[in-house]
Amino acid sequence: MEKHIITPVTFEEIADLSVGDTVFITGIVYTARDMAHLRIREILENQGDLPENFEGAVIFHAGPVVKKVNDEWKIWVIGPTTSTRMEPHSEMVGKLGVKVIVGKGGMGKNTTQALRKYGGVYLLAAPGCAVVHSESVEKVLRVHWLEELGVPEAIWVLKVNNWGPLIVGIDAHGNNMFTDLTKKATRVKDEILSVNYSS
Repeated sequence: MEKHIITPVTFEEIADLSVGDTVFITGIVYTARDMAHLRIREILENQGDLPENFEGAVIFHAGPVVKKVNDEWKIWVIGPTTSTRMEPHSEMVGKLGVKVIVGKGGMGKNTTQALRKYGGVYLLAAPGCAVVHSESVEKVLRVHWLEELGVPEAIWVLKVNNWGPLIVGIDAHGNNMFTDLTKKATRVKDEILSVNYSS
């Protein structure tokens, strides 16, 4: 089923999404990779102030290619990075109020539990389509920790319009597309190995 959501995302919108649904996002999206997650964790542990309010937010595991044009940042390409690296931060991201994580590949048990606990979903962005993803970015609103972390690891605050299609890989009800696929693949493997080709 095709769904369109606008940020900040509500729990009701999240609860309505199921594994396999196609999603398009309009509004504000934050990029965050490994170093940004570690920086957020460090600030929280020191009881500092974060640069953004992530309640109802969409986080994209991505590092863009950017360039300034007439004093404004322009996203030239932006593709998803492997999301499983952010698995250790799932609980923290849930506590922050993030409702949508977008990335590449599967995420595991910790993320599935955190999304169910806090009401969130994990969406898949097609890899190899970085130019297509950038076409949905209308404007770069802000950037945080650019000097400290560099372009790919900084948090870029993007205004996007009708970004998608994105596919629900893990929903807020504990369903995980990747776990299901692993179970199916294991069954097929067991069937193949059980065949006696010598007879």
